[in-house]
Amino acid sequence: MTEDLEDFLQEEDDNKLYEHFSITVDKGQSALRIDKFLMVRIENATRNKIQQAAENGNILVNNEPIKSNYKVKPGDLIQVMLSTPPRENDVIAENIPLNIVYEDDQIAVVDKAPGMVVHPGHGNYTGTLVNALKYHFDNLPSMSAELERPGLVHRIDKDTSGLLVIAKTEQAMNHLALQFAAHTTDRLYNAVVWGSVEQEQGTITGHIGRHVKDRMQMAVFEDGSEGKHAVTHYRILERFSYVTLVECKLETGRTHQIRAHFKHIGHPLFNDERYGGERILKGTTFSKYKQFIENCFKACPRQALHARTLGFIHPTTGEKMSFESPLPADMVDLLDRWRNYTQNSIHATEPEKKIDRHAKEME
Repeated sequence: MTEDLEDFLQEEDDNKLYEHFSITVDKGQSALRIDKFLMVRIENATRNKIQQAAENGNILVNNEPIKSNYKVKPGDLIQVMLSTPPRENDVIAENIPLNIVYEDDQIAVVDKAPGMVVHPGHGNYTGTLVNALKYHFDNLPSMSAELERPGLVHRIDKDTSGLLVIAKTEQAMNHLALQFAAHTTDRLYNAVVWGSVEQEQGTITGHIGRHVKDRMQMAVFEDGSEGKHAVTHYRILERFSYVTLVECKLETGRTHQIRAHFKHIGHPLFNDERYGGERILKGTTFSKYKQFIENCFKACPRQALHARTLGFIHPTTGEKMSFESPLPADMVDLLDRWRNYTQNSIHATEPEKKIDRHAKEME
């Protein structure tokens, strides 16, 4: 089995940790070892099982893994995360509107809106793309017998918008899966990242694996000690005062690949809450600038990432298929705001430029 297929199927290695329990410690709770604390709150739990879960990094306190001797404190958020679903993962068909940009008897291409989860998990068992696919299409194949993911050959994050190809037959599923595994598909993304990316084009290479402290985040391991090989090629499309619009071409398809890679080189995606891009990372200390950024965050209330282009070989005709999705309205609005800000900065009066030169630049 190739690595990309393993990424899709063995989601416990990537982004498939299911929340089984979530407990907020009461204000009056005295200091108590977490294994003892959970024993009396989780039905049929043994101290040994709890200790083993902690050893495996599956017990989080305030989003960080802890050991079984950790003493709980009032207000702690405790989560027990496991790689198996907390209940039978039966997918329910739901009449959710889809933007289907192409369809024939073998495949469909969907332009996913931001905010839609691709498949059930992590507390999202309804309202996902998979729920919608099951309603709109009959008898879609699934790549895994254990995890029902009808039609899915690849995926994008909840708050990433853009194109996905759906397999409608087993033949299409197998053919497309092999293309993704062999890296012969064409996938281009547009992203807005913090700061001025130095090179006009370049390549980011570094193994990607789960972060050692924040289990909901992926990290880059340059020495290859953990994670899986990942390569992202990029080129600059447009520069603004304190952010850059980049085009990314994926050579591999790891979880959060673009988000983790750009954070690693010091340019987190704009408004990417999970990777630190939801605060001001570059710019001036002027209150007017801070308000401008707040308005930008409201205009694009998610990481500024869009799966713009998708190309592959049709599984039965052998034809080269290529699709392009225009930037969604929130990213268009965001870019317009940055263009206006940058143009106004360029055409500022000389006194304003002098003030700006003396303003503190944020490192």
